[in-house]
Amino acid sequence: MHLFRGQMYQVHPERTLESSSIQGVSWTPLLDTVYMAPSESMKQASVQKVVKAGRTLCSVLLSAFPNLIRDRKHHFRNYRQCCSGKELVDALLSLTHMIQSRSQAIGIWQVLVDEALLIHVKKDLNFHDKENQFYRMVDAQIAKVETANEKEQEEELVESLSWLMQLGPDALLTMILRKQPCQRTKEELELIFEELLHIKAVSHLSNLVKWELASVLVFESHAKAGTVLFHQGEKGTSWYIIWKGSVNVVTHGKGLVTTLHEGDDFGQLALVNDAPRAATIILREDNCHFLRVDKQDFNRILKDVEANTVRLEEHGKVVLVLEKSPSGGGIIEEEAPAKSSMYTVMAGTPEKILEHLLETMRLISSTNDHTDTFVSDFLLTHSVFMPTPMFCQALLHHFQNEPTEGSDQERASYSLRKRQKIMHLVSQWVELYGQLLREDPTTMKFLEKMVEYFSSESQLAGLLKEHFQDHRKIRTPELSANTLKRNKQVQNEVNLFASLDDGCNKPITRPQDKILYDIYRPDLSCIISLLPVNASVQDVIASVENQSEATRDLTLVKVSCSGDRTELKLDDREVYTSLGLNERLFICTTVEMDSLIPHPDQFGPRTGTADMLELYNSRDLANQLNEYDWELFNCIHEVELLHYVFGPQNFRNATTANLDRFIRHFNELQFWVVTELCLCSDLNRRAQLLRKFIKVAAILREHKNLNSFFALMFGLSNSAVSRLAKTWERLPNKTKKLYSTFEALLDPSRNHRAYRLTVAKMSPPIIPLLPLLLKDMTFIQVGNKTYVDNLINFDKMRMIATSVRQVQHCRRQLYVPVSPLRSRMDRIVPDSMAMRISTYSTMSLSFENLSGIHAYLRGLRVISVQRTLSQLSRELEP
Repeated sequence: MHLFRGQMYQVHPERTLESSSIQGVSWTPLLDTVYMAPSESMKQASVQKVVKAGRTLCSVLLSAFPNLIRDRKHHFRNYRQCCSGKELVDALLSLTHMIQSRSQAIGIWQVLVDEALLIHVKKDLNFHDKENQFYRMVDAQIAKVETANEKEQEEELVESLSWLMQLGPDALLTMILRKQPCQRTKEELELIFEELLHIKAVSHLSNLVKWELASVLVFESHAKAGTVLFHQGEKGTSWYIIWKGSVNVVTHGKGLVTTLHEGDDFGQLALVNDAPRAATIILREDNCHFLRVDKQDFNRILKDVEANTVRLEEHGKVVLVLEKSPSGGGIIEEEAPAKSSMYTVMAGTPEKILEHLLETMRLISSTNDHTDTFVSDFLLTHSVFMPTPMFCQALLHHFQNEPTEGSDQERASYSLRKRQKIMHLVSQWVELYGQLLREDPTTMKFLEKMVEYFSSESQLAGLLKEHFQDHRKIRTPELSANTLKRNKQVQNEVNLFASLDDGCNKPITRPQDKILYDIYRPDLSCIISLLPVNASVQDVIASVENQSEATRDLTLVKVSCSGDRTELKLDDREVYTSLGLNERLFICTTVEMDSLIPHPDQFGPRTGTADMLELYNSRDLANQLNEYDWELFNCIHEVELLHYVFGPQNFRNATTANLDRFIRHFNELQFWVVTELCLCSDLNRRAQLLRKFIKVAAILREHKNLNSFFALMFGLSNSAVSRLAKTWERLPNKTKKLYSTFEALLDPSRNHRAYRLTVAKMSPPIIPLLPLLLKDMTFIQVGNKTYVDNLINFDKMRMIATSVRQVQHCRRQLYVPVSPLRSRMDRIVPDSMAMRISTYSTMSLSFENLSGIHAYLRGLRVISVQRTLSQLSRELEP
């Protein structure tokens, strides 16, 4: 097993995911955009802002607890005018409900210690939640004087705590990492482990290795740029992970070779090969932080992992690699004692992994089991290494195969148990994939055969019926009336296909669904063809040739609004649903390709819709947008994420059309914000429109719709909007503060730590920032080999499945729409004139206005060329 990489890698999702670029998460919110980066404002956090927040907190705290600061005596020593760490934490928890845990309070006080606003009497740099650890407030006397206006301070306290709470987790983690490894508590090791889960340099390592690393990592920081960490030719003593900052890699003769940033690592090869350093590492910026693993610990982890690794061989070849996992997360026999160590599958042949799954799976396990994810990991990812026909054939073989050893009773018992597990696995598979299985006749034939087998054995039939009834109870709130009626009719019979009917009323796009393709000629005339979603380029060209009776050689070209042309390959599929914003398909000869120009519609609107947006209340606009997002989000099957990251071309009978549509909507919302603001010529109206967008973003966050929240925020931080100084000046202070709070969530440092902490505190239903999830999966896909020594790298499959399960978690709780249009939407006939004359009442919202918002959001037209938007912005405010 390769536990550590031999070379560095870099991932650029916008280049690798050519079919539909994700704008907003890679390293800039919008492609080719210079914008107001919240990360810079976080990295160079104003000391004055922290000082102000600290003074406000101390002022309110001393007003509420006047005896907090007093003379203390400990071990026959007197400490004048100080307070204990425990009292500070207790006081902060009593002061406000915003602070929900002691660790959160400790993080806030650690921020003030880091900024020297709170000083330990013995100059300790770490904050301690203890009675015998004393601290002094530097501005305590000033704080007491500033307690005059309590109303203003109440508002300032909320703002100050919001700011300090954003800085607190990083400060707390830094404090823990500064401790000696032997001094860290179990809870602190768990925090370090959680952090390692989001660091790119260790993303390819197993959880066992990450746990080991959490216990040995050493924090190391350097203040000045230009500091040499080590020289080329020196003996290797440590492996480094960049936690904050960047370094230059310099070699003799070549000079600067590359620059490494947060999440990258270096120094590993010298330890693995026991060789001198191959390059010189120089700090590129001030205040760089590193996570260091020393050589002794590095080698011990390698040896421990090797000692806990079991390799099973057949005919002289390794077919399965297992790793001992005492802390859980592995697979265990149902009869084994609860305290037994468990083994996790790390690699193997597809057949052996399936065999091991059937041997070790429990009949009570499910795809929603958090303690044993082996079933879920396998079912979510099997199409990568074990295509469906191969999977069906292997299951059929296991079902029909009879044991040859043991007594008749033992053989019968073993066969029944194995068939029960197969039936349970097939039921879980059908429940997970649902309607997707109907697309493959071979799969349906296999399922029908399995139903015959299950029905012929009474014990299997009873177990399947029981599983179906449990599934129906769980799914009842989500099912339509028609589905429930069908379920009642079959409740007394074996029905493996119940899950295939779930969600059939959703507007889900399937591979064989036929849609209208708009294909343009060089003269900009349009040809409309009705073709399947997953039609190949060759199919599209053949359809056009049949309609136009053309005999010349034609090629299909994708043309962007900026005039870029991409000739598509004949075997490319899903070319229409994967089109990006304002992209069109053109058909022409090779000679005509260079003369192709974008269709006028691709340039976007010339006038904005500010007059229409003024008629819509911010909350109603956000509610309708939220419902539309949920409609799109619920159409995405989890496995589409896997197909998207591994490449749709590798899954011939699959589609990512629903995911493509959701991502295109994400990009569309970003440009919608920028387009509307840049097309609004009146300064006052533009300021009101800006305020409305911020309000809509706030309501979306309130609805836990983080995908559209980020889309709007990325649009607001676009350079064409952020440079409109006169417009921003007209915003009320309250709105500016609200926007400033939201900016912190956009901070990409520590692998978007601010966002991840926010999501971790939320309960479903949630719409996550899907482009970031795809970015995470891309790093896993590119940074880890699918095959290791001719075996499936199942640890990689497990990491992919863990990411996919985030979508399952977000949709675990049913979203209930708030709009009365939900039940009447089928009867709506959008009328643009009616939308313009509709009115809004502060007491109630008319059906016409709701239908107007509904139609408006589904027909957004945007300008997606950054150069055009920047020019419009300069014309508004030179």
